[in-house]
Amino acid sequence: MHIVITGANRGIGHALYRHYVDSGDQVLGTARDAEGFLPLDVSTPEGFPRLAHHLDSQPVDLLICNAGVYLDKHESLATGYEPAMWAQSFAVNVTGVFQTVQTLLPNLQMAENAKIAIISSQMASHTRAPGGSYIYRASKAAALNLGRNLATDLRGLGIAVGIYHPGWVQTDVGGTQAEITVEESATGLAARFAALDLATTGCFQTWDGRDHPY
Repeated sequence: MHIVITGANRGIGHALYRHYVDSGDQVLGTARDAEGFLPLDVSTPEGFPRLAHHLDSQPVDLLICNAGVYLDKHESLATGYEPAMWAQSFAVNVTGVFQTVQTLLPNLQMAENAKIAIISSQMASHTRAPGGSYIYRASKAAALNLGRNLATDLRGLGIAVGIYHPGWVQTDVGGTQAEITVEESATGLAARFAALDLATTGCFQTWDGRDHPY
């Protein structure tokens, strides 16, 4: 299986990268700036032609859109949330996902039963609105909406799309007090990706297999 993972140099992305490499799959990981990974900053358009050229005429069985940022963790409603922070977050968490999918759509069409996995968050759900983290919540909700619409448009091409909450994970984003390790998250997510098909396309699921309210 040929797999492409964005943001593969750290956190959940790296755990997924190691999981699939150890499973014997052909894996291409991208990162903004990390040795051993294809350079790709998903927030800027310049890198996508390089990605397309690198994968020219190669089928992609699974695209994992993992690259993301959480910039407004400590912002104050009274004084924070600068416009530049909104722009950067949406450039990575939303536009970056779309441009990655758009760039690799020809490669996904070359594969049989291709799949796209979008890493969102439970914070995207309308059922979780405790306040704060406005930018992150809004961008992940947009990524969820994007995935749902892609699932509709790509069904006719035989490409399934799933959107996933990776859990509260012990990463730079989740913090050391988080509930699960990156390895636990990656193992659970990989099982979800394996189960994804056209019958479940558009799903929003947790790392451990529960359907999450939109």
